[in-house]
Amino acid sequence: MTANDEYIVEILEGLGLIDQSQAEQALEGARTDDKPVVDVLVAQGVASHMDILKTLASQFGMDTINLEDHDISQEVIDSVPADVAYRYKVVPAFKHDSTITVAVSDPLDVETLDSLRYVLKCNVEGVVAPRNEIESALNKYYPRAQEGTVESMLEEITEGTVAVPSATMQDIIGEDVEVTESDAPIIKLVSLVILEAFRNRASDIHLEPMAKKFRLRYRIDGVLHEMESPPKRLQSAIISRLKIMSNMAIAEKRLPQDGRIQINVLGRDLDLRVSSIPSNHGESIVMRILDKEGLLLGLPQLGFLSDDQQTFERMIGLSDGIILVTGPTGSGKTTTLYACLNQINRPDRKIITVEDPVEYQLSGINQVHVRSDIGLTFGAALRSILRQAPNIIMIGEIRDLETAEIAVNASLTGHLVFSTLHTNDAPSAVTRLIDIGVKPFLVASSTRAIMAQRLVRKICSSCKESYKPDDLELNALGSSAEQIREAELYRGAGCNECKGTGYRGRLGIFEMFVISDEVQHLIFEQVSASVLRAKARELGMRTLREDGLRKIIAGQTTLQEVLRVTMGDSLI
Repeated sequence: MTANDEYIVEILEGLGLIDQSQAEQALEGARTDDKPVVDVLVAQGVASHMDILKTLASQFGMDTINLEDHDISQEVIDSVPADVAYRYKVVPAFKHDSTITVAVSDPLDVETLDSLRYVLKCNVEGVVAPRNEIESALNKYYPRAQEGTVESMLEEITEGTVAVPSATMQDIIGEDVEVTESDAPIIKLVSLVILEAFRNRASDIHLEPMAKKFRLRYRIDGVLHEMESPPKRLQSAIISRLKIMSNMAIAEKRLPQDGRIQINVLGRDLDLRVSSIPSNHGESIVMRILDKEGLLLGLPQLGFLSDDQQTFERMIGLSDGIILVTGPTGSGKTTTLYACLNQINRPDRKIITVEDPVEYQLSGINQVHVRSDIGLTFGAALRSILRQAPNIIMIGEIRDLETAEIAVNASLTGHLVFSTLHTNDAPSAVTRLIDIGVKPFLVASSTRAIMAQRLVRKICSSCKESYKPDDLELNALGSSAEQIREAELYRGAGCNECKGTGYRGRLGIFEMFVISDEVQHLIFEQVSASVLRAKARELGMRTLREDGLRKIIAGQTTLQEVLRVTMGDSLI
């Protein structure tokens, strides 16, 4: 909690942006979690970050700016040295005569503007921009101010300058080891691999031993991109360094291992889930990057259109029942569940999660990490947490009958239960639960809604252009083509912002299956998934492809993306 938080809340409450109850909850959350009150208000879904900034900026006679859509000339950038920009977390936006206008994230931070006037020896004015846009602009316009790239680091490493860390007993038990001068280049290289992944918004880092090379790939917006590969001779040293960082046994190269790295990159706290598995040419390493600030997403940022968002908010506001999110691995199910928990996390509700593993740490929520090696399974954890009298339970995944039965019983005794299943569409989740062994009448009476989802890439806003699809593209849609034949479609031309891909970021497409009385009757009769799907369509459910088409027409994604993730949708 910052010194200005009470003043900020007083301004927002006085202008009617929040009420007294929301103000008290926000201040309590800021004190409890030691966060700025603006971040708490955004996380609670009370107001968007930009709405708050605009309100505060107007009170101090300042304007706001969208740095993502604002091109800054090199002359303006040169007016503020890189070390000054990074030290004060500002970006110069305009320059007129002897006055420089800089973007700041806090309109109440007058000390920064005063310091800049002294350092730059000129008049400095401020405009307000979100903190994440300022960080992105710093990375974009001051690349030389940061550490080097992986490519430049590889050029510096020559034969004989790298030693493989020895497999001492300290290494095996995961304790810190002494770093020698010969280890330093590898330590720096590994750090740069992680830094470059973060700069490129990657979700995963893949280090794969091949016969003649050590391949490095980043997964960006769900698609793998090959990067400059480290020399094959550095393979053992890099793998050993990563295993030390993640507390794995570096002497064990025959068995798969899992670990975790906590690291601060450019002021952001990241968790890296590390997995190693032996392969023909050495150990393959995959690191999943978990950005804690990504959890501040609200439901609108997930990609919901207004009608689906209203339906989903109504479902997660229920007092009991099961709400399932389905889809394959990497379809954003966990992000959706965490966004739900953020939406409904209030001081008067007790929320407990059971996860394998706990991917993000959420303030105000009790999280249980499943450990099958000591007997703490999903079933064992769930039986215990029901005695903790929670209002809301989140189960990472329903995998077996024991977990499913406990979830059903919890929902029937007044608990709201969130969980995930691996099914291709929403109606199939019903037959999946019955196949696991849950009795049909229990599935019908406990399940409130099932939502299938996929992730599609968003069109880059910097190079977005309209175009007319050809007949080949439309024919791939089959009967759905008529919905967009006359619509104006968009695509990304490719630019520096999106690294020439035409896409930047991702959003969800959804299939919302609400369990009505008619559907409950069909579930009790154990009808097939196709019959359930037909009834759901009759009652107004949109398929994944139909929701994708709406987002194509809205200019959010492309026809190719929707086809890529829903190829089997029309056949179900």
